[in-house]
Amino acid sequence: MTRRLIVEADGGSRGNPGPAGYGAVVRDAPTGEVLAEVAEAIGRATNNVAEYRGLIAGLGAAAELSEAPERTAVEARMDSKLVVEQMSGRWKIKHPDMIPLAREARRLASGLGSVKYSWVPRAQNSHADRLANEAMDAAAKGGTWRRRTSEVDEPDQDPEPVVQPGPAVAKQGWAAPTSAPTTTLLLRHGETPLSAERRFAGTGDFPLTDTGVAQAKAAALAFAERGVDAIVTSPLSRCRDTAVEIAAAAGLEVRVEEGFRETDFGDWEGHTFAEVRERWPAEMDAWLADPSVAPPGGESFTDTLRRVIIARDKLMVRYRRETVLVVSHVTPIKLLLRDALLAPMGALYRMHLDVASLSAIDWYDDGPAVVRALNDTRHLS
Repeated sequence: MTRRLIVEADGGSRGNPGPAGYGAVVRDAPTGEVLAEVAEAIGRATNNVAEYRGLIAGLGAAAELSEAPERTAVEARMDSKLVVEQMSGRWKIKHPDMIPLAREARRLASGLGSVKYSWVPRAQNSHADRLANEAMDAAAKGGTWRRRTSEVDEPDQDPEPVVQPGPAVAKQGWAAPTSAPTTTLLLRHGETPLSAERRFAGTGDFPLTDTGVAQAKAAALAFAERGVDAIVTSPLSRCRDTAVEIAAAAGLEVRVEEGFRETDFGDWEGHTFAEVRERWPAEMDAWLADPSVAPPGGESFTDTLRRVIIARDKLMVRYRRETVLVVSHVTPIKLLLRDALLAPMGALYRMHLDVASLSAIDWYDDGPAVVRALNDTRHLS
């Protein structure tokens, strides 16, 4: 017998891009009973990314609710004309960031008996819209949506979304994570001439030193034994060369992701911190005080965060529940750790990452992100 479910999904971004989140509801089609609510604050992203993430989460929740997904018929209702038309095959998908999201949605849909995509006015998608807005509220606070229930909250508490570690799925109450995580192993590249002298090294393409090559080879041995499913790298050669050593040992290809490149330090490139303090004292003070301030001719940490989170979200779709080695730089790795810890941007100045050090984060679909390692250098000894 075919089970019929309705998925109502929505997503949004305040600023496009800006603090973003999605919400999805799974209903029993014959009765309209709510079987599951899914919502997540996804940091900084665009409206379209959030809309697709909502659909993916809703289809995933529908599959998990079904004992026989292949005998489950789903109607996915959204107020996003773009997503509905693209998923129905009537519109082409042109934006490169949307392609892996659509691919993941189709993969989930292929495991169900059938999926029909329907556009509905926003007023008829109010439940998912509310969840998405709660998730966006949490994203603006640097946190993640959590469902309030009588089991864990007193009835007189403020109904505002709670800033709580990790994404959340509420299935008839509050629960711990039940799914396998997507694991990102975050490896800083090996030593370069500038890192050896503790100089600002941003988008300049600096080679590895002999020590850096040796560090990359040591990491390759460690990861060949540990096992990874995929390797992704910053486009800069110090990361690519580190990644190639590991890929050769692991028998994997290397995928380049532009979003994981280092911050552009502009006029400060190649200078030490002391030299910058001496030549640009006012600019340095402003930069240290406000992550939205960029070095002269460079890029702010806020701007770096935006592209790093988008790159992270693409990994979550492309390598869902797999282990991915990401070879990157100090700032992108720190930003990912900060995001997982729900820490303020000031935490960037409280972390130290050695060259060729490893940090690790487990990202759960239905629970908190968990930092498993930070600045681990045991593989180098």
